[in-house]
Amino acid sequence: MDSNGDRTSGAANSAMAGREQSPGGRTHADFGSRRQRATYAALDLGTNNCRLLIARPNREGFRIVDAFSRIVRLGEGLSSTGSLSEAAIQRTLSALAVCRDKMENKGVTRARLIATEACRSAANGEQFLARVRDEVGLDLEIVDRETEAHLAAAGCTLLADREAEAIVLFDIGGGSTEVVWLNRGGSDDRASGLNAAKADDTLRDRIRFWTSLPLGVVTMAEKFGGHDVDEHTFEAMVSHVATELGEFAERAASEARCHRFHLLGTSGTVTTVAGVHLELARYDRRKVDGLWMTREEVDAAMSTLRSMSYDERAANGCIGHERADLVLAGCAILEAIRRAFPAGRVRIADRGLREGILMQMMNADRVWSYHAPDRDGRP
Repeated sequence: MDSNGDRTSGAANSAMAGREQSPGGRTHADFGSRRQRATYAALDLGTNNCRLLIARPNREGFRIVDAFSRIVRLGEGLSSTGSLSEAAIQRTLSALAVCRDKMENKGVTRARLIATEACRSAANGEQFLARVRDEVGLDLEIVDRETEAHLAAAGCTLLADREAEAIVLFDIGGGSTEVVWLNRGGSDDRASGLNAAKADDTLRDRIRFWTSLPLGVVTMAEKFGGHDVDEHTFEAMVSHVATELGEFAERAASEARCHRFHLLGTSGTVTTVAGVHLELARYDRRKVDGLWMTREEVDAAMSTLRSMSYDERAANGCIGHERADLVLAGCAILEAIRRAFPAGRVRIADRGLREGILMQMMNADRVWSYHAPDRDGRP
């Protein structure tokens, strides 16, 4: 199936079971389903970030017991050289060693560790993962784009308005951007959390179609520049994304639109837009995750970001030096999505692949349950 295929394929569903392992890469058959004994870990190694969540299931779903996020820029220069650089590899190995230690210290009993676009597209991606196994002791799997899109949807759909007829979910990454068209959820979604097969079937039924664009904030910033982005450069970026998005947008144009249609975004770009909108001195996930923003509020926050100099972006508590040259590329991707799918509101998600991985593992162990969102989309 190509990247615009309908729903998820059987092959991808099998792949989603993943290689579940101990922090040292040793495979486990089964760790039991008792909540008080199980500790789960999900690691997402992307083009720009290395992220880890460690959680234990509870009555509300799961409780995070440790987390880690570091900008490693694994895909730095990849678009021009076709390979991961030694400097990027060394940065990433250092971050992965921290993740390994955290998993060991927290007594993780089940884990899934994934790598996405940088390792998918790099000529030396498999060799890099072999080094990770040898030097760090972690066994990462490279997931395909369909699996990545499905996991992003799994991690975010609890924030979708249950009354919406359709939702466009998007995940702006460092090297790729996933866009998923979700149909309205069924009335039995609330009960499906305790049944792994039922939960996966429900999500597959909601995914009408999807795409994975071969561009993200790192690749766009390397192509167009990220320090000084004038109006002409910004519009050139938006046009480039719109071209890549065109086929998917044309298919979606035939879908019914309604008053309850909305966008649902997850990524550093949308959480930054939310932080700027809220005028946060320092980023606060509790205030951002689940936030609803109107079209006008997104316009204003994006205008503020685009008016900042590089130094002003670097000094902003919701951006920082490491992301100051990437955030406007992310805004261009977001703007192209908004123009393709005009919506009166967007919901901001500070969650995604890692949460999707955790939910799937806990579903498989029958220790996951959740409260579906109410009619306003609030869990």
